[in-house]
Amino acid sequence: MTKSELIALLASRYPQLAARDTDIAVKTVLDAMTQALVNGQRIEIRGFGSFSLSMRSPRVGRNPKSGEKVMVPAKQVPHFKAGKELRERVDAAFDAEVKAAGGFTEDSSYSESEGEGENPFAARIMHG
Repeated sequence: MTKSELIALLASRYPQLAARDTDIAVKTVLDAMTQALVNGQRIEIRGFGSFSLSMRSPRVGRNPKSGEKVMVPAKQVPHFKAGKELRERVDAAFDAEVKAAGGFTEDSSYSESEGEGENPFAARIMHG
């Protein structure tokens, strides 16, 4: 889902809000979250998850074009950890899809080209 899709969904779900107001609200929330991370703060949204910063150490990388060694500096990167309720809801939706597709058995085969196997979810189950 993109930011514009989120704004459109909220505007349609809450018709008392003008689309412009919904746009401003979503942008304000995202800006506040961004600013909190910039300030080194942790963001926790109960039932959804938490955002924090992870430190990546400096390392030696390679330029893919020339193959020469390049120093990659240390940096902080945003990290998201899903909350328990979000993980359970996603897992329940996935289980419902598997059940609707005919279930999953341990001996289900998986074709090399995704989606052509007997079980359309085998790739995700096997690799994820």
